[in-house]
Amino acid sequence: MLEVVCLHVRDVAAAAAGGADRILLLRAPESGGLSPEPLEVSAACRESDVPVRAMLRLNEGLSTSGGEFSRLIGLATDYLDMGVSGLSFGFLDADLQIDEATTIELIGALPEVAWSFHRGFDSALSTEHAWRSVLDLPGLDGVATGGSSRGLPEGADDLIARAERDPAMAALVIASGGLMPDVVPWLVHAGIRQFGIGRAVRPGRTWSRAYVDEGMVRSWRSLIDHEVDRLG
Repeated sequence: MLEVVCLHVRDVAAAAAGGADRILLLRAPESGGLSPEPLEVSAACRESDVPVRAMLRLNEGLSTSGGEFSRLIGLATDYLDMGVSGLSFGFLDADLQIDEATTIELIGALPEVAWSFHRGFDSALSTEHAWRSVLDLPGLDGVATGGSSRGLPEGADDLIARAERDPAMAALVIASGGLMPDVVPWLVHAGIRQFGIGRAVRPGRTWSRAYVDEGMVRSWRSLIDHEVDRLG
C-alpha cells in the first residue's frame, strides 16, 4: 500500500495518476501535519476515486483538551460526510505514553471508522510500550513510523528488527519519515507492506515550492511492487 501525503487538490490528481493507493490529506506538514480545511477535503474526495484519509489534529502538540476533543469529533464527522475513507490521529499523554483513554474515546465516537496512528507515535518515550498499547485498538489499520523520532534514516534498523520479530506489528507499520529507495527491500523482507511518502515525491524534496510529481510517484510505485513481487 502506497500512501502519498497531499496538501492540495493538484497533489491529489498527480498522486492518483502515479499509482498511489491512498491519499493522506493534511496541512502544515512542517508541524507534523494538521487537519486540512473542509473545503480542501471535499475537493480532494471529488478529484479522484483513490481513497482519501484526512489528518485529525488541531494543535502542534500530541495531546488534546476537552473542548478541542469535541471539535475533533465534529470535524471528523464532517470529513466522513464529505467522503473520506478514514482518518489519521493519535494522542500521547504528559508522560509521552500512548494516551489510550483519549484514543479509545475518540474511536468510540467514530464507530467502524478505519484509522491510522500518525507519526506522533515515534515521539512516545518507550517504543516497546507504545506498540503494546496500540496493537489491539479497534479500527487501527496502520501506524506511521520511521522507527525513531528522527525517522527512517535513524530508525530503520530498529523498525526492521521489530517487524521481523512480530508479524502483527509488521502488518500495521506504514514505513514513513524519510523513506529512501535503498531501504525498501529490507523493509519488504521484514514483512512490511505499507509505505508513506511525502517530500520524496516533490521536486527538490520541498513542501512549499513544489507539488506532488506524477512521475516520482510512479517510480516509487514500481520500486515497491518490484520488491514485493520478487519475494513472492
